[in-house]
Amino acid sequence: AALARSVAEAAAEAVASGGRFTLGLSGGSLVPLLARELPPALSAVAGSEPSRWLVAFCDERLVPPEHPESTGGAYRVSAAPPGAPGLPRVPPVRPSSPQSP
Repeated sequence: AALARSVAEAAAEAVASGGRFTLGLSGGSLVPLLARELPPALSAVAGSEPSRWLVAFCDERLVPPEHPESTGGAYRVSAAPPGAPGLPRVPPVRPSSPQSP
């Protein structure tokens, strides 16, 4: 809960200064942790404004979002299902580069 609260507080501070909050995320165990803890933290911290966030994936693979190794896909399914209130919008990752064998 402390990590999610820190994220929400940093977001509120960035938004209050007239800007956008930028967050880089990795996958793995962070996905279920944020899926569970971020929504209540966003509700508890006034001004966190998820619509003003830019979320990027630090270790995203060039695979379709439904692929099991897609970090973005994991967040969309677990942490930010379509229409979920109070969560940042995450732009889709488009795997346009060919993968190395």
